[in-house]
Amino acid sequence: MSPMKRILVVIVVIAVLVAAVWAYRASSPAVPVDAATAEIGTIRQYIDERGKTRLPETYRITMPYAGRIKAITLEAGDRVTAGETVAQIVPADLDIAVTETRAAFDRITASIAENDDSSVENTVLSQANEYVESMGATVLAAQERVRAGVARLDFADKNLGRVQKLRETDAVSEQELNEAEVAQIEASVDLRQDQLVLAALESIASATAMLPTMVQQYIDRKSLTRAVLERERAQFEAALEQALLEQTRGTMTSPIDGVVLRREDTSERYLAAGTELLTLGRLEDLEVEADVLTQDATSIEPGDRVEIYGPAIGDTPAAGRVSRVFPAGFTKISSLGVEQQRVTVIVRFDDGVLDRLLRARNLGVGYRVHVRIVSDERTGALVVPRSALVRDDAGRWQVFAVDQGRVDVRPIEVGLINDRLAEVTGGLEEGSVVLVAPEPTLTSGERVEPVLQSPGNLVE
Repeated sequence: MSPMKRILVVIVVIAVLVAAVWAYRASSPAVPVDAATAEIGTIRQYIDERGKTRLPETYRITMPYAGRIKAITLEAGDRVTAGETVAQIVPADLDIAVTETRAAFDRITASIAENDDSSVENTVLSQANEYVESMGATVLAAQERVRAGVARLDFADKNLGRVQKLRETDAVSEQELNEAEVAQIEASVDLRQDQLVLAALESIASATAMLPTMVQQYIDRKSLTRAVLERERAQFEAALEQALLEQTRGTMTSPIDGVVLRREDTSERYLAAGTELLTLGRLEDLEVEADVLTQDATSIEPGDRVEIYGPAIGDTPAAGRVSRVFPAGFTKISSLGVEQQRVTVIVRFDDGVLDRLLRARNLGVGYRVHVRIVSDERTGALVVPRSALVRDDAGRWQVFAVDQGRVDVRPIEVGLINDRLAEVTGGLEEGSVVLVAPEPTLTSGERVEPVLQSPGNLVE
């Protein structure tokens, strides 16, 4: 057989096989498949994550200093008001410390007052000055007595000389001579006594002259003592202020109107400074904390709308807004052991929503919830079920459309995508029927019988 004939035979065989396949397909029954209609609707791009409720700020009541704490009667869940006493150090211990410190302060104050009283010293000083003046007058009188004694002795000497001359001539008697001698001796003795008395008085006067100076020096030294006492009083005053401050701080009050979240200690016992006693918080400030993958967090901004749902919330999701996206990420190991980079996102409840949850659900701190953060939303979009999208070998999106009962594989362009829906921006028209989760064995041109989902399945 010539080469040309061989080629013709091969072409004929192929044509027969193709015709047979088409004939088989035309005669084979249509495969029932789930399908949906591309519709115009609203689609949201969101991130769904688990979260938990938290408080932006809690208030810890701790021991201000080491001491014996009274038994705490408050329990977790009890309401407290601002200024209410929530814990207290045993008052008797504080009262004793204040009393002792105040007594020491009063004692040093009395010592200062006593030191300031110089009335006795001033009286002594005045008397000393008068005594010095009196001694001066006495010394002057003694000096006058000495001068008088000198004069008497001089007279007695002269008289004795005159009588002795007269006695030589028997002009005077022996008795007169004897009397003159006695008078001279007496005058000499009296002068010597007066001189001794004058010397003694001058010595006493010199000694007493120092008394006013000594008294004045003692008075001056009292001012130095006062300075020392003033410093001691300042020290005791500071100690008293500290004792009074500790007495005030020994009564610990609530800084907020809130609720007791935790009670760490109950019985009366001695505790160290800084020991935590109670944790308080305001449930009215509850917010939600969610750890989001960093690649998802790049599309989240403060103010984005959030749906908060889960058993703790109830059947109706609660509305909220993104309050803050933390700037730093962290590593977290998933339940499957996969290392992930995540970032914390804070969600605040919308006005009035939290009040309703607190009343109806008794929502508290650390409750597990789910958050759906809406990062983008589009109305009037052509949407199909997310499960209708399939990637081709090149990684491009495509759908299995149904055209006149047969499969038509179409490449498409997509916009927003979430867990349920996908926006089609090109390659498909409104009303087109697409297969939902198509079987990988389906091929273009294969006969199918679409079973349409209800239109409500495409509603967000």
